[in-house]
Amino acid sequence: MKMRKFLGMTLTAVLSLSLLAGCSGQSGTNTPAAEKPETNNSGTASETPSNDPVTLKWALWDWEATTYYQPLIDAYKEKHPNVTIEYVDLGSTDYMTMLSTQLSGGADLDILTVKDIPGYSNLVKQNHLEPLKGFMDQQNIDPALYGGTVEQIEMNDEVYALPFRSDFWIVYYNKDLFDQAGVPYPTNDMTLEQYDELARKMTSGSGAEKVYGAHYHTWRSAVQLFGILDGQHTVVDGEYDFLKPTYERILKQQEDGIVMDYATLKTSSTHYSGVFYNNSVAMMNMGSWFISTQIDKVKSGESQAENWGIVKYPHPDGVEAGTTLGTITSLAVNQKSANKAAALDFLQFVTGEEGAAVIASTGTIPAIKNDEVVNSIASIDGFPDDEASKEALTTAKTYLEMPLHEKSADIEVILNEAHDSIMTNNASIDQGLEDMKTRVQLILNN
Repeated sequence: MKMRKFLGMTLTAVLSLSLLAGCSGQSGTNTPAAEKPETNNSGTASETPSNDPVTLKWALWDWEATTYYQPLIDAYKEKHPNVTIEYVDLGSTDYMTMLSTQLSGGADLDILTVKDIPGYSNLVKQNHLEPLKGFMDQQNIDPALYGGTVEQIEMNDEVYALPFRSDFWIVYYNKDLFDQAGVPYPTNDMTLEQYDELARKMTSGSGAEKVYGAHYHTWRSAVQLFGILDGQHTVVDGEYDFLKPTYERILKQQEDGIVMDYATLKTSSTHYSGVFYNNSVAMMNMGSWFISTQIDKVKSGESQAENWGIVKYPHPDGVEAGTTLGTITSLAVNQKSANKAAALDFLQFVTGEEGAAVIASTGTIPAIKNDEVVNSIASIDGFPDDEASKEALTTAKTYLEMPLHEKSADIEVILNEAHDSIMTNNASIDQGLEDMKTRVQLILNN
């Protein structure tokens, strides 16, 4: 679910080094780094931050385009005026590779933004990240606050980052189309079978006037990941028979004209937003990042779907409503930071409830979704004015779109290629799943 929307431009190594020389998110002169604090037996800084002046360097990407960086810094400095935060913008494209290169070269970074799971795994293996379990115990940080995502990024029985952003999948729907059809709106507790039935009821018309009951974008996650919602399966273990019922249901919808043809969407590069904006689809499964975009496009007049709502993701029978898929953006601390105690304190602020409130105030979904956060997002001008949409902002369990695995990047390529073959009918479901199995197991065994 996806990080594909956070990508940007490539920086050269020369530019990244110049940024390290000082691209500051705060005004004023740099302060000398404080002495490295003592650590406990687990390697985690145990002393509390002092009130002495300290400068922290925060590695991130897309400073200018990201709304929550400066508010987070401002909110932290209000309580910690002795701390100066300097940002080091490494750009979006190849960010994790650039970050790894800088750390391996001894860059004096303190706070590290972690963009994706494969990159996180590499940084842990390279011993760049400070272990956090001891710190979490000392500060009574409850991993349950993060909806099950922290447990999914454990490595070697340790945690090396905490989420501060978490986008998750929901269903967007067009209220006007439902009203015109006289069909009740989707609910926050729909099984996959009920979702299919509702999509069929909402399909009508033909040609340019046709309304499709549902829509699946061309990302494999829009289809495949229905299969992991029961918590019994994963896409990285080399076994894929569990995906067969999912593909059978969605290919049947495609054959029956309930959803748009995958091959046509692919060759025409049709964007999911366009078909929702022009009232062509009644329902669409998509990530929470689309909320702010849809609000903006309604205000600008680009989206004709002015009367819309959201509900929780459809789920298999026996699975709790609110179980969904997601992606996370996390913070970590450089294990070699000279300002470890201060860096950990900043990490705790950003990834905690105070940071979540600041992030939510910018219209962005934080990793912690408490009542204050939900109320903040639901009160944004243009958010759907109904209780069901507000309720859809809470999740019961979030499974990562791509689980933690050292070979996840290679596995992703195979899953995408096999998905294309199945959805375009260039391979049968059985052939496509066997292709996934054979090729992924080959990677796993090497």
